[in-house]
Amino acid sequence: MTAHITRNVLKYGAAILPLLGMAAPAVEARERKADVAPYIEIQQILVADLKDGSDVLTYTSVAAGVDTSLQTRNAEAQLNIRYERRFFYQDNLGDEDIVTGLARGSVQVVPNLLSLEAGGIATRSRVDLRGEAPSNTVGNIDNVTQVYSVYAGPTLSTRVGALDVNAAYRLGYTKVENESTGVLPPGQIPIDVFDDSVSHSASASVGMQPGDLPFGWAVSAGWQREDGSQLDQRFEGKQVRADVTVPVSSTLALVGGVGYEDIEISERDAVRDINGVPIIGDDGRFVTDETSPRLLSYDQDGIYWDAGVLWRPSRRTSLEARVGQRYGSETYFGSFAYQPNKNTALSISVYDTVSGFGNLLNDNLSNLGAGFTSTRNPLSGELNGCAFGQTSSLCFNDVLQSAASSSFRARGVNGQLTYNSGGWNTGLGVGYARRRFFASQLGSVSAVDGLVDQNYYANLTIGRELDIYSSFDANIYANLLDSGFANAPNVLGVGANAAYYRQILPRLQGTAAVGLDSFQQDGFDSELTASALLGLRYDF
Repeated sequence: MTAHITRNVLKYGAAILPLLGMAAPAVEARERKADVAPYIEIQQILVADLKDGSDVLTYTSVAAGVDTSLQTRNAEAQLNIRYERRFFYQDNLGDEDIVTGLARGSVQVVPNLLSLEAGGIATRSRVDLRGEAPSNTVGNIDNVTQVYSVYAGPTLSTRVGALDVNAAYRLGYTKVENESTGVLPPGQIPIDVFDDSVSHSASASVGMQPGDLPFGWAVSAGWQREDGSQLDQRFEGKQVRADVTVPVSSTLALVGGVGYEDIEISERDAVRDINGVPIIGDDGRFVTDETSPRLLSYDQDGIYWDAGVLWRPSRRTSLEARVGQRYGSETYFGSFAYQPNKNTALSISVYDTVSGFGNLLNDNLSNLGAGFTSTRNPLSGELNGCAFGQTSSLCFNDVLQSAASSSFRARGVNGQLTYNSGGWNTGLGVGYARRRFFASQLGSVSAVDGLVDQNYYANLTIGRELDIYSSFDANIYANLLDSGFANAPNVLGVGANAAYYRQILPRLQGTAAVGLDSFQQDGFDSELTASALLGLRYDF
């Protein structure tokens, strides 16, 4: 299958997600728990620039969406998708279409042997960390782009005697629509922006749990590849490794592994004019020179290792922490999960990986379970940065901090806390993400080679049912963005909103919402906006 065909197939791959549950045997019909909630909305929104009282924007929004969850003995799926059409009254603004959504699903094709899983997201990302950081994306918004990503693939898991045998394959597609950064700080030049990519990931392992032997062991192999259309960028990684688990007690074990990996990242140069300046096409991206030789931007070939502890004092608590050498330096990674009761869940992960934009977004999707809650900004209708669940939660802020085309080493920590009790639904996500970019010094994006950007973020969601007819929710969010570029000040974005929902008639709900959003950049630009919304929603 060619990359072109693959992109066309996967571009609409999210459509398979609602069908995953249909693969469950008909005999399970009586056991099926399904919830399908389509709806339509009409809203009137006002946005006022509090730093310039004359700048007031009003528009009408018409939207349609569906919230779907399905759970059977052998299948589960969840899909939250929304299409919105915005009608502006100002002559300088054209009408706008926005699609947002998040989906995950899996089905046991052969119970306890072969499963199929898929995921997808439609959301918005910043283009460049040096530019504006608006959280309420309404009107002539710069430095924000639409992102689509889907993946699907089979997973095999079985036992052969005392051996655990596992294998998995994943095919993914990611698309970034536009590249408009808007105005950057003085002296800053735009970076090249991600376009689209096709990614592959395959892995296989065989091992044995402690028991027959005084230790557990596993050997595994993996392969990853991402082919990006922009500058024909290519990421390819291959690795093999062996792991051991040595129990110290019934709750504590020592773990360690050693492996060999070969990672290569390369690109082609851009077409250049007679003065050697890279040419930018009509889409705002560098024009790829298809005749250029491949330029190596990253090459890691050698042995890596890690060691640590595995602690599981109860079925509600688990900790894994490892330290080692990988990617040419020290590496730290692990996870902590704690669920003291059915109402509370805490998860923390520390990660260290080399990846591209599309592959990392697919990785995040695959780590999110099907049982999640994804909240939306009541004023913009867009997904907030985090999805919360009792078994898995995830924030996408680490990958959506910017849409640079170059691959990178991503390191960071991500934490989520959920609490649902007494009518309250609360989710808190906090994290830190650091990326170091790779690019050839001989190519057109050499300026980003070695560049390190950083993102500190927090998202708080609170909701409560007031009575059988009404409810409210509130969201508070903040981002501190450091682009790593010299003479480019940090960007601080903060905001808050609140919404009140009232059942007017059966299936008809009224909404009133207000919000305040701000971003600041020392010596350059800042913004403070207030928003208000009145709307109606009909649930079918």
